[in-house]
Amino acid sequence: MIPFSVLDLSPIKQGDTPAQAFANTRDLAQHAERWGYRRYWVAEHHNMRGIASAATSLVIAHVASNTSTIRVGAGGIMLPNHSPLVIAEQFGTLESLYPGRIDLGLGRAPGSDQRTARALRRNLSDTADNFPQDVQELQAYFAPATPHQAVQAVPGAGLNVPLWLLGSSLFGAQLAAELGLPFAFASHFAPTMMMQAIEIYRARFKPSAQLQTPYVMLGVSVFAAQTDDQGQRLFTSLQQQFLNLIRGTPGQLAPPVDSMDGLWLAEERAHVERSLSCAMVGSRDTVHQGLREFIARTGTDELMITAQIYDHQARLQSFEIAAELLR
Repeated sequence: MIPFSVLDLSPIKQGDTPAQAFANTRDLAQHAERWGYRRYWVAEHHNMRGIASAATSLVIAHVASNTSTIRVGAGGIMLPNHSPLVIAEQFGTLESLYPGRIDLGLGRAPGSDQRTARALRRNLSDTADNFPQDVQELQAYFAPATPHQAVQAVPGAGLNVPLWLLGSSLFGAQLAAELGLPFAFASHFAPTMMMQAIEIYRARFKPSAQLQTPYVMLGVSVFAAQTDDQGQRLFTSLQQQFLNLIRGTPGQLAPPVDSMDGLWLAEERAHVERSLSCAMVGSRDTVHQGLREFIARTGTDELMITAQIYDHQARLQSFEIAAELLR
């Protein structure tokens, strides 16, 4: 079986606080380490009342300090929101504190709306159009410093923190192939171009100092429970979350409901189901079969599993059921 990893948005469920979300993140990371997951990533989002991981590097430190062996990283840092030097210093610090355990996944989306992006950056002159140059600048900061290098990342220089490129379109696949970096595709929420992106990445891949052969990781949501009906009920929390995003009213993670009937319009349902078409939902046997078929169909090298499940114990159980395939 290929490696499994965890993507955690540190969800803030209705009635909870960010502090509780971080406690749940710590607990899930400790369980994931015991269950054999390879890495634990958190994602950068801003101005989202249901996601606690805005200060992503701090959450990574929180996870790394409460685990021992699992790799910890960003899935991802939205690089247009930051100067490459600041990210090099942050992740150089993390790598210095937790050597050999830190990953840095990079995305070019803002992870927010345009008003929030402006509040983060003060101006939008540095846009996603600069993303390829920013990635290469970041790579240079992690390389060994040269004698006449005027600006160095301290810490960071010479640490060679492994970079990943994230994407939900063909652009990320093309850039990852050109730079010879591992590629993580967001099939857990934007699966439309998944197979085409994988094909382009593998066909155009150029070996680099970091990576000699192409390496693909795919995101997949898993809602595993004792029965298919229980899994489907857990899934409604994520369906409600996507429905609120479509309507422009994002909020905290809602409790599951018995049925989505009456909560969405037909066109809204089609949009949500299209976005979440790669989700694995149901009993142990249903989810295990779905994961095996997904791996066989895509040929992915690694799975990044995520689960926006309202009840923390049910969330732990879902990840534990998925991890049974690793034994």
